[in-house]
Amino acid sequence: MKLKKVRALNQIKPLTNFLFNIIFFIAAAISIIPVIFVFMISITSEASLNDFGYRFIPAEFSSVAYAFLWKERQIILGAFWISVFVTVVGVILGLVLTTTMGYVLSRRNFKLNGFYTTVVFIPMIFNGGMVASYVVMTEVLNLKNSVWALILPIAVSSFNIIICKTFFRNTIPDSIIESGKIDGASQLQIFTRIVLPISKPVLATIGLFLSFGYWNDWFQASLYISKPELNSLQAMMNGILSSVEYIAKHPEYATSLQDKIPTESVRMAIAILVVVPIAAAYPFFQKYFITGLTIGAVKG
Repeated sequence: MKLKKVRALNQIKPLTNFLFNIIFFIAAAISIIPVIFVFMISITSEASLNDFGYRFIPAEFSSVAYAFLWKERQIILGAFWISVFVTVVGVILGLVLTTTMGYVLSRRNFKLNGFYTTVVFIPMIFNGGMVASYVVMTEVLNLKNSVWALILPIAVSSFNIIICKTFFRNTIPDSIIESGKIDGASQLQIFTRIVLPISKPVLATIGLFLSFGYWNDWFQASLYISKPELNSLQAMMNGILSSVEYIAKHPEYATSLQDKIPTESVRMAIAILVVVPIAAAYPFFQKYFITGLTIGAVKG
């Protein structure tokens, strides 16, 4: 009888379920339609864009934009692989640094817990500023025109550390840690063999944050990179957009530079090239969000 009451309380009414489906459908459409719209512009002819502007259904289709990307494939692929390398290495490095620090701060018996928590918390409110960061990266670490200048500045975030600390403290039972100590395991063994295997949700969350941060970043390249072969895909796209905006504000240069100006469809095609890889990576992380938070059992 009690079981039936519990099921009745947990059951979603058909009308409520229908309303939720409508809300989720609208939210999905708001996210997907702009991407489809950008893709449709990318396959629209330049003449159609000049005559009719942006339209969801092009008056005239054209593959010129993607033909241009294929023609410039060496430059674009070079920038693409720089972005892939920075994202993969940055996510791995960021996960290692963030989870280890978060785990250490989650241990209540760590003597310097309060001090290091304060050290991590302060950058969430104050920072040294852009000039100080630039001097450290270029003069102290000598990382100008180095791919590491695109990785290290955003590898660790105080916000991500706090998320890991909270997860480890509230989700990982102390009894699991104690059982590892009884078996003679070191803290590193406990962390790698016990804690990490049951922490996939937080690993996926931090990994997703880092992936978006690295893949969409162009600011670090604008600060530290002056060699074209080290530009990321996003930095290259930002350079193209800046060039177009400059020509639009100075039409007197349009005649002499007409052949060098990328068309609107090319800009949109590059946007699609930037969006698709990171969108394809999202389902890989999503499957861990529904994973149970207490995989395994406490040794008795």
